[in-house]
Amino acid sequence: MEKSHTLKHFASTLISILFIAFSMHAQTGFTEYNGKVIDGRSNKILEAASLNINATNISTITNSEGEFTLKVPSAYLDSKVVISLLGYNSYVVPLSQLSVEDNTIKLYMAITELSAVSISAYKDAESLVRKVFDDKNKNLEESSVFMTAFYRETIKRRNRNVSLTEAIVNILKQPITSDQRDALQLGKARKSTDYKRLDTVSVKLQGGPFSTVYMDIMKYPEYIFTDESIGIYNFSFDNPSTINNRNVYVINFSPKNAFQDVNYIGKLFIDVESLALVSANYSLDLSNENKTKNLLVRKKPRDIEVYPLEANYKVDYKENGNKWYYSYSNLSLKFKINKKHELFNKVYTLASEMAVTDWEVNVADKKIKNKDKLKPSVIITDAISGFSDPDFWGEYNLIEPDKSIESAIDKIRRNIEKQKNRETKNSSNG
Repeated sequence: MEKSHTLKHFASTLISILFIAFSMHAQTGFTEYNGKVIDGRSNKILEAASLNINATNISTITNSEGEFTLKVPSAYLDSKVVISLLGYNSYVVPLSQLSVEDNTIKLYMAITELSAVSISAYKDAESLVRKVFDDKNKNLEESSVFMTAFYRETIKRRNRNVSLTEAIVNILKQPITSDQRDALQLGKARKSTDYKRLDTVSVKLQGGPFSTVYMDIMKYPEYIFTDESIGIYNFSFDNPSTINNRNVYVINFSPKNAFQDVNYIGKLFIDVESLALVSANYSLDLSNENKTKNLLVRKKPRDIEVYPLEANYKVDYKENGNKWYYSYSNLSLKFKINKKHELFNKVYTLASEMAVTDWEVNVADKKIKNKDKLKPSVIITDAISGFSDPDFWGEYNLIEPDKSIESAIDKIRRNIEKQKNRETKNSSNG
């Protein structure tokens, strides 16, 4: 019964796909720092490295090409920035030692050793995972939290961007002990969709930013781990790792029974000292096409069958003041669409990510008005208008676009400029 309940929630709210034919006050005055983060030995780019202004909640992460932009309010220019990534030693540098452009920051892999006593404290890995979820109230904030986050959603047909949506989202994160779901409000937003490239099928992500927020598995364990569903997985200890210069247990998990409707495979990273979940990386087993056909689909035309090829998920948490907070999540889906009477199938990749860039404990009990709340069923590409100028985001921190997205944005801007010129010319001729 638990299995079907999880599948129902998974398909209808977490990442359902649709097929069819209060804003935190921004600081005034800031300095922008740009650069990239690489492995100090191999020079390999490091994706999803976190950059955080020390003693504040201001942060950003690197993109898929290791690049970052960090906007720092003038009041914090004497601060230090902490750069961290799972498996690497953290690096702390004063902002005064950074230039505004072309910074290259090197991180070095950490060598982690845990004593046999540390691991033997738990009779097995499953007991450790159960303790993490049983004791989550101890590690997570008991008050609501107001967050500002950057959200990006992309759809590609083969390797070409056909839809791009970006938004600043305000999140009223409910306490871990509350049954209320998090409330989201749309702030700044922009989009572009090239329906010609989408061809005869329009692919849209239903839920928009909720698809990433619901990946907070400490707040929403029903999507993967409950008291009952933990028992359907095998758990084992992997080699330990490090994040923010602290040791973490690494737990592998996979289903005991390969014949379940939904099979997750992945890793959990658990802080040794606090036993808080630091990160989770997992994916769906999609090897059986007959079982997974149309699995992620909310609605589709009758003459179409959808086969998921990849479904990958990641969620990260960050510590502040001995409490842990949701900080980042992403999902990546790849699927093929077979349409009757068509010789070739179409392959699409859909990705979304959310990075919390600032937050504050909601001591003033702020609310998001009902009229301003996004609905969990929202299709974000239908809710906002087109792109704006390059300085659109102002002082908000965001995730730098990778080169393919950047090229798509440049093309959009050129097309907008051409359209304006045509309109001006026609107006003059008239």
